[in-house]
Parts: sequence; C-alpha cells; structure tokens
Amino acid sequence: MDGEALRLGDVLAEAASASPVDSVDVVARHLQKRFHAVCVSFLFADLVGETLVRLAIADGVEAEAEGITRIGLRGSVYEKVLLTQRLHVEPGDDGARRVVAPVTNRGDCIGVLEMTLPDTDESVLRQVREAARALAYIIVTDRRFTDLYHCGRRTTPTSLAAEIQHNLLPSASCCEATQFSVAGGLVPADDIGGDTYDYALDRDTLHLSITDAMGHDTKSALLATLLVGALRGARRAGCDIVEQADRAHRALVEHDCGIATGQLLRIGLDNGTVRLVNAGHPRPFRLRGGRVEELTLVANLPFGVPSPRPYRVQGLDLRPGDRLIMLTDGMQDRAAAGVDLPALIHDTRRLHPRETVAALVGSVRTACRDRLPDDATVLCLDWYGSDATGPRFPSTRG
Repeated sequence: MDGEALRLGDVLAEAASASPVDSVDVVARHLQKRFHAVCVSFLFADLVGETLVRLAIADGVEAEAEGITRIGLRGSVYEKVLLTQRLHVEPGDDGARRVVAPVTNRGDCIGVLEMTLPDTDESVLRQVREAARALAYIIVTDRRFTDLYHCGRRTTPTSLAAEIQHNLLPSASCCEATQFSVAGGLVPADDIGGDTYDYALDRDTLHLSITDAMGHDTKSALLATLLVGALRGARRAGCDIVEQADRAHRALVEHDCGIATGQLLRIGLDNGTVRLVNAGHPRPFRLRGGRVEELTLVANLPFGVPSPRPYRVQGLDLRPGDRLIMLTDGMQDRAAAGVDLPALIHDTRRLHPRETVAALVGSVRTACRDRLPDDATVLCLDWYGSDATGPRFPSTRG
C-alpha cells in the first residue's frame, strides 16, 4: 500500500473532470493506487430490487460482453451490507480480504462497492468508507447525464407506460433528515395502474403525496403525468395544500382525461404540525408505541370528480417516534387483501423505513404470485421530532 492516504478532494476533482460514464472508474483507480485494491467493482440494484447489476470497473472482475453482470440479491452478502449499512470483510486468497461497502446517500441505498485488499487495518477501512460515501455523491451527480445506470437496472423489457410511471417518481426512493426518514416503494401491476408517490423538502416543510390514477397502461400513466405535474407545479409555486389539490383537480377536469385519488401532506419541520388533504384515498396507518391503528379521515371526492364542496384540510396527530404508512388500494384489494398489513407493520417496526416498504410490497407480491392486478405502492414516514438530533438509524446517513 502506498504511504499516502486516499485524498477525497483529488478523487472528486478527477471524477468531475472525467466523463459521467467514467467517473466510477476514477474511484476504482484511486483505490487501486493507494491500497493495491483489485477486483474493484460497483453493484447497484435493479428496478424491482431483486437483482444486483455489477459494473466491471477494474482488473480481475469477470463480466459479460456488455460489461454488466447480474447477481441475485436475496440472501447474499450484498443484501446484508445494504440492510446493516456496515462494511463486510472476509478472508480471501493469499491473505487478501474481500471488502464490501455500502454506497448510500441520505438514506438512499444506491448500491455497494466491492474490492479485494491486501491490508484491512482500521485506517484502510475508514478510507474505504469515505471512498464509498464519495462514490455515492459522484453517482447521484453523474447519473443525470447518462443512461448507463438506467439501462443497467432494467432486467426485463420496459413498456411505454412503465417508462412514464418510473420517470414520475422521485429520483431517490428514500431520504433522511434530522427530523424524519421517508421511503417509498412501488410494484407495478402487469398492466400499469397509474400509482405515484412523491416527496420534497423545503427549508421548514416536508411535502408528501401518494396518488392513484384510475385506469391501466398508457392511459393511466398519462393521467398520472398530468396529476403529478399539476401538484409539483403548484407546490413549487408556493401554493398551500388546498390550492395544490385544487390545481390538480382542475387539470383533470379541464383535460377531461379521468379521475384519481390521492393524499397530500405538509409537515412543519419546526413544530411537527401536519396538514392533510384526502381526495378519496385509502386511509393511512399509524404505528405509535407498538400499536397500529388505521386513521379515520374525512374523504373528499377524488381529483377530477366535480363537487360543490372545497377540499378540506385536516390535522394529523404526529408525535416523535411515530411511523406513518400511506398506501394505495393495490395493497389491499383482491389477493393482496390476504396480507395482514397491521400485523406486518407491527412486525417491521424496528426496521428502517425502506426495509419496511420492501417487506410490505414484497408480501403483496407474494400474495399475488407476482401477478399484481393493480399497482401496489407504499410511502413510509418515521417522525423523530422537531428537536431530534438525528435519525433512528444513524449508520445509514451518507
């Protein structure tokens, strides 16, 4: 190993100078140079979260002709690393050690960095953690400019409706801050059902939404596009939650393209107050003190349905330590109704929100035998409180 430590400033500067498709290679070359690392590669999850996709970025990695290898995630070391957000170190050949590090940014698990090292003292492992953290920032920045990561995550052909739906979702399915952690998950039906979820963080407000556009395939995807576009446009214009709902409703009415249910939430980060509009959407669940309850809400008519009554703003009691689960009807209808959601929410109470989401949608997929008649979508919020010093899962911060 070279005596000089890994200098993250040099890594970031060189990555910024490289092509967006080569920036991951920059990190690999620095690890090779500083620590004589071999078999360096980056692995990221596919859209369904069942398979890891390996990018061959250093000598010693066997890959397919296209530079991509797919590996099952479930039950693997990689799954353990993503779950625990801790380094995995195991003996290799000739005294070398295999190291797998989580690549995570603000709670969003992007993938893992894998390599073989001749030396794994604490100083080296600390710098590997730092390199993985830097890699997360590099990927978040550079994936805006290339389809490399988007193409690699598609393990099956993607329909036009699925492409539209995926592009409506946040670029990161999970976000952590001092006051909260939020994670979303969507398993599409065989014939896309128009579900979306969204979140955005302002200086003093967290915005959440979950919607279900009626219909299937391209029609529902286009309806969802109109709906999400109206909601985001109103939110970014500084409209309050009622005006956001009104604009979404008017967009559907004026274009006469269908109806959609939805829930909109605004959470004050300084005091934890919650304002909510429910447009004909399934009621959320709240986990508090080990007890799960389905919350009683007044329901306005869905977006796109003419009504003489204005959208009603409701308050929601949210206390530090609470977990809020929002979902679409695909999580409860037909075969999915066989899943005991309250029990599952209780049983996953100690898991990170993103793992709870995976468990919930995974159970519905199993109940439906992977043939979902409707999209199944979950949005999970952990509220730590306005005076919190950090999230409940500090090891996941990137």
